Parts: sequence; C-alpha cells; structure tokens
Amino acid sequence: MDTSSRPPSLAGLRRTYEGQPLLESDMAPDPIIQFTVWFEEALAAGLPEPNAMVLATASAQGRPSARTVLLKGYDEHGFVFYTNYASRKGRDLAANPHASLLFPWHPIRRQVRVEGPVAMLTREESADYFHSRPYGSRIGAWASRQSEVVSSREELDVRYEELSDRWPEDPPVPDFWGGFRIVPFELEFWQGQLDRMHDRLRYRRVEAGWALERLAP
Repeated sequence: MDTSSRPPSLAGLRRTYEGQPLLESDMAPDPIIQFTVWFEEALAAGLPEPNAMVLATASAQGRPSARTVLLKGYDEHGFVFYTNYASRKGRDLAANPHASLLFPWHPIRRQVRVEGPVAMLTREESADYFHSRPYGSRIGAWASRQSEVVSSREELDVRYEELSDRWPEDPPVPDFWGGFRIVPFELEFWQGQLDRMHDRLRYRRVEAGWALERLAP
C-alpha cells in the first residue's frame, strides 16, 4: 500500500505552555486598556505583525468564513480594518453585521478574542486612511476585484499596469473600498498554562460598563 500520501500523525504535536498566572486582580478595569498593555508586550517581544488578526464572519444563511486581516486602528469605540466592500467578508458584513476577531500571539502563549456588531466607517475616515497608504497599495485596491474568479495572474498584472498608467501619482478612493469598525461586546484574554489549565478572562459589556469573569479552559 502506498503510504506516501498519508497525512502526518498529529497526536504527538503538542507544546507545553507555562506562563505567569493571569489573575483578575492584574487586569485593567477597561478591556481596551488591557488590550493596549498586551499589544505593547507583543510588540516588545518582537512578534511579526502583532496586528494580524483572524476575522470571522457569517453570511445571511449562517455560512461562516475566516481570514487574516490587519488591524489598522482601535480605541474605545472599536477595532478597525479596511477591505473591498464587494469581497466575501464585505458581503457577509452587509448581510450579517456581526463579527469575531482573534489575535493569535502564539510565541508569547497568548490570544485575544473580540466579538461584537460591525459598522462601516464614514467616507471621510476611509479616505484619510486610503491616502496614507503606499502608492502601490492604493493602485492594488483598484486593481483587485477581491474574491472574484480571475483567469490568470497575468490578468491581475495587466489591470494593475493599466491603472497605474491612468493614475501615475494620486489614485482616488474607490467607492467600493473602505473601513469597518467592530464594536466590542466581549473581549477574552487567554494565557496558556501547564496541563491545558489555561487562564481565560472575559470582559462582557453590561449596562454599568464591563463585567470581568473567568471561563473554564
């Protein structure tokens, strides 16, 4: 029997997590402040692209999908990213404006999960960010009909060259492109521990502000 195409055994692929206990008394009263503390620690640890996050959406029929996008801003109002509105995630959010984010900071044995409703940014907010992007990224936003089937790489390259010839300096903001803000209703901070007895502390929005509660691992 040919065994060359068998998948590798995954049962033994495991790592031992060991970190400082994550205690309720160590957490900031506001989850955005706590996120800033952890984000700065991820930066200090030298993690590549600590602003990379898994964005999970679902269609109107409940069909889920996930992909990695980049966090481009956050504050007390929410977490911001940008995309083509006609992409799959854009269509999902138009039909079902709720999403989840996951920051997988594996090298420091941490994760942060965010859930909440989603709202589009204003055109002014999106334009401000668009004009701050490198020229190539701005042309790329025009060139890619994101999530559509294309015949070849050449088709993409030809369209990119055509658009860079059309706008050699300052392409306008596409009307099909812009930002979304995820307004957090829940944020979970996960710290890996020995024997899979991980720490999970969740902030949940309540009328008076935020409730902090521990979840079983």
